[in-house]
Amino acid sequence: MAHMIDQSKCIHCATCEVECPFHAVLISAEGVFSIDTEKCRDCRKCAEACPMDAISKQV
Repeated sequence: MAHMIDQSKCIHCATCEVECPFHAVLISAEGVFSIDTEKCRDCRKCAEACPMDAISKQV
């Protein structure tokens, strides 16, 4: 199961992108962060690294 980023909590620090070993965190041209569900392997490194607790599992 993949994760999602709560845009209301995200401060765009890019820590999640840096910590993801599968390069599943994407940044749009507008600077919006998202997670590629095809690449995500549910390792939780992005969620553990997020200082704002903005990343959670999709349901």
